[in-house]
Amino acid sequence: MIELAAFLGNPGREYARNRHNAGRLLAERLPFYSSLSWRKKFRGLYAAVNSGRRVHLLMPETYMNLSGESVAEAASFFRIECGSILVVHDELELPLNTAAFKLGGGLGGHNGLRSLKACLGAPDFWRLRIGIGRPGHDDISGWVLSDFTAGEEETLEPVLSACAEAFVKALSEGPESLLPEWNKKKIERYGSACESGGR
Repeated sequence: MIELAAFLGNPGREYARNRHNAGRLLAERLPFYSSLSWRKKFRGLYAAVNSGRRVHLLMPETYMNLSGESVAEAASFFRIECGSILVVHDELELPLNTAAFKLGGGLGGHNGLRSLKACLGAPDFWRLRIGIGRPGHDDISGWVLSDFTAGEEETLEPVLSACAEAFVKALSEGPESLLPEWNKKKIERYGSACESGGR
């Protein structure tokens, strides 16, 4: 079961709507978000929610490339193992209207995930991957650090809504309960999703 969930992104208003901040955008969509008492702890913003049991929530404020330092500090304090951590992050390898749950696997060039593996000692944590798609050019850094366009935000809205519901289910029933349906899930509008091929 999930004991710690981390929402990756960069702190600060200038990064708030960046593609790289898809994880943080999801945190803000959780039904209990506004009722939580977020406070500075573990080099990030920390809160806890009772989902039948206590689950720790963390938004690292170390900036994306050092996310692992914040997550590892919280995991060490609460004595939480990799397999009980869920990391919510943006994913270049998935189209914008697609999301997926996954346990472990490669890092896909994602600096936040690379930091997590280095600090936790293994990549065997759960991921909720929110697709942002690849750009039609080679400037990946510029792409992930630029804001979603108005059209992309319209596409992203139902994805975040569906992911927020799935996230709550992952906390209460375990992320395994969402497989294989969420191996790669294409979300056209909230309440209407279809599966596409596995990765």
